[in-house]
Amino acid sequence: MRFTFNRNYLILTVFIFLTEVSIALFVKDRIIRPFVGDVLVVVLMYCFLRVFLRFEPNRLAFAAFLFACLIEVLQFFDYVKILGLENNRILSVAMGRTFEWSDFAAYFFGFLTIVFAEWAFAKFTSPKAKETRD
Repeated sequence: MRFTFNRNYLILTVFIFLTEVSIALFVKDRIIRPFVGDVLVVVLMYCFLRVFLRFEPNRLAFAAFLFACLIEVLQFFDYVKILGLENNRILSVAMGRTFEWSDFAAYFFGFLTIVFAEWAFAKFTSPKAKETRD
């Protein structure tokens, strides 16, 4: 693992963050907000970490997945209330207060999305891929 600064992942992080905020503020449904939002939160964490860390992508993606699962378990125990933050609406929403078993599937799908995206990017930007396209 090396520390770095990756401008492309910073741009992607900002874009995904704004997408997440838009979903939270404007989407009131049963699929996009609860499922796609949870898929994207794993991707968001991964992209944020990639801004500053050069690390094997699959391991970093798995770390983001595990962290999301840890937060979900903490939600089961209502950790926001334990920390005394239940009256702070912004932090309460950002940290999450609702435990759902299905969120684990969304987090795993986010992990798979990262693995596939990194694989596809590596495959299509490798020197061999460029030779094949020429």
